[in-house]
Amino acid sequence: MNFTALDFETANHEKHSAVSIALAVVRDNQVVDEFYSLIKPETYFSARNTAIHGITAADVAQAPKFPEIWDMIAPLFTEDKLVVAHNAAFDNGILKGTLDYYDIAEPHYMLLDTVRSSRQLFPDFKNHKLNTVAQNLGITLDHHHNALDDAVAAANILIYEADHFGVESLKRFVKNK
Repeated sequence: MNFTALDFETANHEKHSAVSIALAVVRDNQVVDEFYSLIKPETYFSARNTAIHGITAADVAQAPKFPEIWDMIAPLFTEDKLVVAHNAAFDNGILKGTLDYYDIAEPHYMLLDTVRSSRQLFPDFKNHKLNTVAQNLGITLDHHHNALDDAVAAANILIYEADHFGVESLKRFVKNK
């Protein structure tokens, strides 16, 4: 299975407030590459979000703005590529909102949400939060709400699901964006 797992952390509730992004690239069911960057958003920081992920305005003062990062990662978001996220509505919403904010054309790609797949495949878990699913499947998640750790955990959740249920069974969770 080949795909890219995506995770964002945000400064506030605004859809263009990304402060960090991470990608875990999977080829043949192995994480083969990782990408992480802080992002300097053009918005304010809420105390609530900072308390969740620990990233402050000072931390991103010298970070690139999103368009600089997009130039590097855009090739991973094409019609023939699968993008995976745990709670994909959130991460895809941040990507879309940030692209819209900077007037960058939205790409078309396939999207799979590991929250949705884990709810269907593991209905007995007490909840389907990333840390809960990872723990129940024996997947390492050292720093929840660190975008890179979260992206790698989401990648490993899908790898686990593919190994245990088969790739064909996961196709029903794929949506075109």
